[in-house]
Amino acid sequence: MIVSYIRPDKDFENVYEQLKLINAYSDQMKLPIDREMIDQLSQNKRLSERNNVVELFRPLRADTLLIYDTWVLSTNIEDIIQMTSCLLKNGNTIHCVKQGITINAQSDIMVVLGLVDQLRQMVQNDDKKGIGRPRGSKSVSKFDLKLEQIVSLLKQNNSVSEIARQMKVSRSSLKDYVESRELKALVQGVVLSSNGSDTRAIMIETIQCPSIEATKKESE
Repeated sequence: MIVSYIRPDKDFENVYEQLKLINAYSDQMKLPIDREMIDQLSQNKRLSERNNVVELFRPLRADTLLIYDTWVLSTNIEDIIQMTSCLLKNGNTIHCVKQGITINAQSDIMVVLGLVDQLRQMVQNDDKKGIGRPRGSKSVSKFDLKLEQIVSLLKQNNSVSEIARQMKVSRSSLKDYVESRELKALVQGVVLSSNGSDTRAIMIETIQCPSIEATKKESE
């Protein structure tokens, strides 16, 4: 089974960007998604509070998980390690779409450490200047909680009018939402460029070692 997991966060890429890239990656790699979860409820919560995520991941055995980046799983390093360890232990394969990296139980440990260290750097930078990009963010809509259903119906080639009737909502309001979020283009997917054979070297290069000056400042 191929599962995609999307978790929006105010500091990171929004749902729409994640969906676009994951759908494009799915098309390019010929990995048709069987189940899609948009997790609207677990921003910054610890894994112990995220039963919906545990219920999604726990049954996976020798399956494929598509995520935008490692921070989608959690912004807590401890939770990231537990989640990825369990997923890999159960024979699953994780595709990190942003980097174009696939990891499994046989993966190069340096690549895995590189992904974890990228998250560490982002969380660390949050204290200094904030993460992500607020520009281009979309305003909150009543349809946001129904996004997963809308995307699913669009994938089944339903028209906006048909979806509006099924959901018992205003066609014009739904049409505005679909257009503002570019959901039709999202469903069709876009072409992703591959990182090529240098992925491992690029990932290892992103790892940052502690500096003497930084250590001195922390001890002062």
